[in-house]
Amino acid sequence: MAMNKSEIGTLNRSSTILRLLATAGKRGLALTDIASRSALPHGTVHRLLKQLGDTGLTFQSEESRRYLLGPVAYELGLAAAEIFDFRSLCRPALERLCQESEATAYFVMRSGYDAVCIDRIEGPFSTRTISLDIGSRRPLGVGAGGLAILAACSDDECERILEATASRLGQFHHLNLEQQRQAILETRSQNYSLIRNRLTLGVTALGMTFRDSMLRPIGAISIGTIDSRLKEPRRKNIVQLLKQQVLLIEKSMRASRRVLIEHF
Repeated sequence: MAMNKSEIGTLNRSSTILRLLATAGKRGLALTDIASRSALPHGTVHRLLKQLGDTGLTFQSEESRRYLLGPVAYELGLAAAEIFDFRSLCRPALERLCQESEATAYFVMRSGYDAVCIDRIEGPFSTRTISLDIGSRRPLGVGAGGLAILAACSDDECERILEATASRLGQFHHLNLEQQRQAILETRSQNYSLIRNRLTLGVTALGMTFRDSMLRPIGAISIGTIDSRLKEPRRKNIVQLLKQQVLLIEKSMRASRRVLIEHF
């Protein structure tokens, strides 16, 4: 039986809340934070959290009173990973990136207007560079991987994404649209993303996107390390390493004939 408009609205609002909690990770979010970021009334958020909690998709920490993703959300994630196992496909690339660069390597995938961290391997110089937890999400363009994906989109799509994420940029060291647009131009010019002292002081990150069989930028790999370890000519060598690993990922995707869902 088809859902009515009210049911569809409830589903969409619940999905928004789950995405926000996924972004927050193990820190969770207070009710007021969820209401503010979702632009929903407190009463609506409280009601939806109660319903989501009853199904095990969310729970409220007794200690902090913050809301987090629940055990059922974890189970659903495991089930989905069996179908779309890009983590295993990209793992060899991350291992080589980490080994040869001695930096922390990341793998993110696009999810709507966000980049979601799917995997991460910590390098020996990771003490100050770990800024992205597995499972967390950021607006496209904020981190090196997300910026690489965003810059590979068409101009029209870039603008749609920027407009949709503009209200969230201030959460990331007061980023703004002007900075994002300039970063997109620079990324397109050099064919890789470069972020220096943007999210973490003293840290530089490089990223590069990979595409599916329809040439859509669906994911990216990146590395992050202290500034002193990404000076030339070392940076140039790591960019070449990123290119090599992107080509191998795209080749593996074609060989495995993975089918992607239209999720953005």
